[in-house]
Amino acid sequence: MESQPQPQPQPRRPRGFAATAAAAAASVSPTGTPSGSAGAPTASSGKGKREREKEKERTKLRERHRRAITSRMLAGLRQYGNFPLPARADMNDVLAALAREAGWTVEPDGTTYRHSPPPKHQQHLGAFPVRSGESPLTATSLKNCSVKATLDCQQPVVRIDDSLSPASLDSVVIAERDTRSEKYPSTSPINSVECLEADQLIQDVHSTEHDNDFTGTQYVPVYVKLSTGFINNFCQLADPDGVRQELSHMNSLNVDGVIVDCWWGIVECWNPQKYVWSGYRELFNYIREFKMKIQVVMAFHEYGRTDSADVLISLPNWILEIGKENQDIFFTDREGRRTTEFLSWGINKERVLNGRTGVEVYFDFMRSFRTEFDDLFAEGLISAVEIGLGPSGELRYPSFSERMGWRYPGIGEFQRAAKLRGHSFWARGPDNAGHYNSRPHETGFFCERGDYDSYYGRFFLHWYAQALMDHADNVLSLANLAFEETKIIVKIPAVYWWYKTSSHAAELTAGYYNPTNQDGYSPVFEVLKKHSVTVKFVCYGLQICSYENDEAFADPEGLSWQVLNSVWDRGLKVAGENTLSCYDKEGCLRIIETAKPRNDPDRRHFSFFVYQQPSPLVQGVICLPDLDYFIKCMHAGDITGDLVP
Repeated sequence: MESQPQPQPQPRRPRGFAATAAAAAASVSPTGTPSGSAGAPTASSGKGKREREKEKERTKLRERHRRAITSRMLAGLRQYGNFPLPARADMNDVLAALAREAGWTVEPDGTTYRHSPPPKHQQHLGAFPVRSGESPLTATSLKNCSVKATLDCQQPVVRIDDSLSPASLDSVVIAERDTRSEKYPSTSPINSVECLEADQLIQDVHSTEHDNDFTGTQYVPVYVKLSTGFINNFCQLADPDGVRQELSHMNSLNVDGVIVDCWWGIVECWNPQKYVWSGYRELFNYIREFKMKIQVVMAFHEYGRTDSADVLISLPNWILEIGKENQDIFFTDREGRRTTEFLSWGINKERVLNGRTGVEVYFDFMRSFRTEFDDLFAEGLISAVEIGLGPSGELRYPSFSERMGWRYPGIGEFQRAAKLRGHSFWARGPDNAGHYNSRPHETGFFCERGDYDSYYGRFFLHWYAQALMDHADNVLSLANLAFEETKIIVKIPAVYWWYKTSSHAAELTAGYYNPTNQDGYSPVFEVLKKHSVTVKFVCYGLQICSYENDEAFADPEGLSWQVLNSVWDRGLKVAGENTLSCYDKEGCLRIIETAKPRNDPDRRHFSFFVYQQPSPLVQGVICLPDLDYFIKCMHAGDITGDLVP
């Protein structure tokens, strides 16, 4: 008997990059020359090349859209579902978390099983409710995944081919559809998994909570930052009456304390080791009358060299005079221009500042402050000290300086510490990293599969980041010596633009080695943990840009979750600070939810929050629509009011 021919399996239709490669192969003859020609280009070959280029661009757009959806879903699950997902979670982590919530056991190798069958009354449950410990995890439930069983099935956003393995779910590519008729693209409905749009998922979970009810949550103290300009360049209190009015207004709002910048460029302005604290003494006496706590900032940076600034505070004049003769005390960019925003790390141990090193200058300033205001420390009026470690007081390089022409969302430039001993080769930096306002894809270093991931790139970025951490380590060691038994605070920058690209270019130039295949914040926080500091991080009330049309691939929420989880995992305390943009009601509530998540099983929360204002409150400029409401929410009072529209 002749054997019957067996049916051959149908080959999978190639997608994405595979489709592009297949099209390219089909257009080439067996001899290696383009079909339809003996070697000369034809109209058909030119058309094929253009189609391949268009397909590449479409693939990039699909991948960006996929990443945006994934990021928002992960943020929603973390914030509103209390899922302990790692900072760089993929779909395997999500599936494992969902399975464990449903009562399944998931082994590290992916083996999944259940010790006992689900209850009978749940065997026919079609929807997979959020945070349910008894819901069965079945193929039927996943195909109709929704937040609540009563929610109608929505138009699918992401459709996944069943032939894909679980490990490849995070790499699914969304095929295109006519964008003129539909908001989101999708693929063929065959063998698909239907899920809600990330926005609707977050909104529905949030609706299950008591809206605006923070009663019983943790108390988070609120500090307000005093406006720059009350202390003039001669260290005199410029407007005593204005200070009294502002402090009186803060006191009426039950603010816990104030933040005061102590400027190095004012106190030690004219001569080295000649410190003038008179204006700050008078200011602190006013604050003492209102019985408010004080957090001081050791501000070693420049302030106000922008078009919008009405106050200019430079580095001390004697430092600038040294810089005229020895420009190596400042950082330099690829064109050799010097920035006076902050002293270079390269002189931290070089005696080029009238016989003193950089860290010795910082230590002498901090020790002078501690000695001058010993009485305020003794009575507990000064509760904490923030150490400025870079431009704007943040631990970073001056890589995106507006004074140098940088504009958002430029990637910034690597800053070079001239004559840094033992590292002359690495200190040169790459030659193909673009300029301040370049985009990653425009450079050979930061583009997809660029030199940032080459042998040289990895070593240079590691060295560049290590120099930043060494600077923090050196200065904080002396800060703990000067301010013994006082809370020390360090401000971490929020470099959120280009976060959804593979290189994270803006973070790299700022000194954080945090591409997609590297966790750049953990080693920084290990250094900060060594000194038991409190980490202060900037919070954003609203999305910085739209996910649908985001040319900077920004992800402030994704960055925030990576930083906060990394800090909390190391047992460090976290504080928050708002940006200088105005917020509406939604933005206000987002900040409060970030500061004190109501559903966090570990009850983690900010140790305090800093509200910074663009101008004095006495002028009637208040960014938050109702600062009183915001403070009451942070204090976890019985809130019955609402924000002013």
